Amino acid sequence: MAKIKKNDQVIVIAGKEKGKQGTVLSISNDRVKVEGLNLVKKHQKPNRATGTEGSIVTQEASLHISNVAILNAATQKADRVGYQVDAEGVKTRVYKSTGESVATAK
Repeated sequence: MAKIKKNDQVIVIAGKEKGKQGTVLSISNDRVKVEGLNLVKKHQKPNRATGTEGSIVTQEASLHISNVAILNAATQKADRVGYQVDAEGVKTRVYKSTGESVATAK
C-alpha cells in the first residue's frame, strides 16, 4: 500500500534528481509522477484530424515510488509515514519522526 498520495510534497532520495522537491501529479502501481522532475523529451507525431503539428514535447516521466519520500514541512527533511486511528475510528496519516498529522496541500 502506497503511503504517498496525489498532491503530497515529496523529495527525491535516489537517482539523478536526488535532493529535488516537487508535488505528486499522479500515482499508478509503484510509479509516481512528480511535477517538474525527471523531464524527458517526447517526439509528437502530427495529427491532421485535430490539426496539431509534429513537435518535440517535454513532459514528466515517472519515478519509482521507493525513490521518493514525503517531505516534512516542519523540518524540511524526508520522513516516513505511519497511520494512527483516533477514538472515533478515523484513520489519519502521521509523520513517524514527530507524530504530527500529514497535511495534504490541495
